[in-house]
Amino acid sequence: MMPVILSPVTDPLGPDPGSSVIKSGEIEYLGQRLTLTQSMILHKQLAIKERLEKIFIISPNIRLEHPKRKETGRHLFEFSQVDFEIAYGTRETVFELMEDFLISMVEHVKMECAEQLKFLGRGLPEIVKPFPRYTTHELAERYGEDWEIHASQAAKQPFWALCHKREFYDKEDPKEPGHYLNYDLVYPEGFGEALSGAEREHEYDIIIQKITRHGLDMKRFESYLELAKEGLVPSAGGGFGVERLVRYLTGADHVGDVQLFRRVPGETVTV
Repeated sequence: MMPVILSPVTDPLGPDPGSSVIKSGEIEYLGQRLTLTQSMILHKQLAIKERLEKIFIISPNIRLEHPKRKETGRHLFEFSQVDFEIAYGTRETVFELMEDFLISMVEHVKMECAEQLKFLGRGLPEIVKPFPRYTTHELAERYGEDWEIHASQAAKQPFWALCHKREFYDKEDPKEPGHYLNYDLVYPEGFGEALSGAEREHEYDIIIQKITRHGLDMKRFESYLELAKEGLVPSAGGGFGVERLVRYLTGADHVGDVQLFRRVPGETVTV
C-alpha cells in the first residue's frame, strides 16, 4: 500500500510509558483538522478489514519527540518505517517472518557489501534462530525498569521482548488479563529496539472499553470506530524503522548519521 500522510485519526502512541512524543503534528485544511501520521496501525487494521490479507507500507512517520531523545542515538522525529500486517496472524507468524528476514538481510549485506563494511570497520555477527524471548517483567527484574539499552548491550543476538503495557489496539491476553500479546524485537550490541508490534484488538466493545480505560478522547477516533463497529478482522503485525536497520547494519554511532537530511530531536533543522 501507499502510505497515509494526513488523516483525522492516527496512532495515539499512548498511554505508552516508553513514549516521549510531546505533541502531534496537525494542520487545518478546509475547516478540518488533520493529523500527520505517527504510525499507520489503525489504517492497517481498516485495510485488513477490506480483505487485504497481507500488506506492507514504507511509511513516513512524524513523531515530535522530546529534545532529550537526542542523546539516545536511536531517535528521530521524522523517519521511514516498514509497516506490515497479516490477517489472522499471530505472534508466532510475525516471529517467523522477521527472524527469517533479518537473518537473510544480514547475510546478503555481508556478501554484497563486504568492501563497504570493511571501510566502515563493521563486523556483523552471525545471527541464528530462534531468537531468545523474554517478558518485560523478566527484563525489568534483571536490568531495572529502564531495561532496553542494558539488555541490548548485553545481548549477542537479537531478542524478543514480550508483554508491554501500551496502546489500546494491542491485544490483551484473554487468558491472563493485564498481560498483552505484543512484542518488540531488540538489536544486540546496544543498538536497541528494532521493531514494535502486536496481535490486534478487533472486537468493538473491547476497543471502546480500552479507549475509555486509557482516558483517551473518544472523538479523536470517531472515523476509525465507525468502521470498527462494522467488524474488524483479527490480525498481527509490526513496524521497523529503516534508519535504525541501516544504523545496525553499518554500526553508525547515531541513527541521524544515516540520514542525508538529519531529523534528530533537539537539533535545529537547517534544510
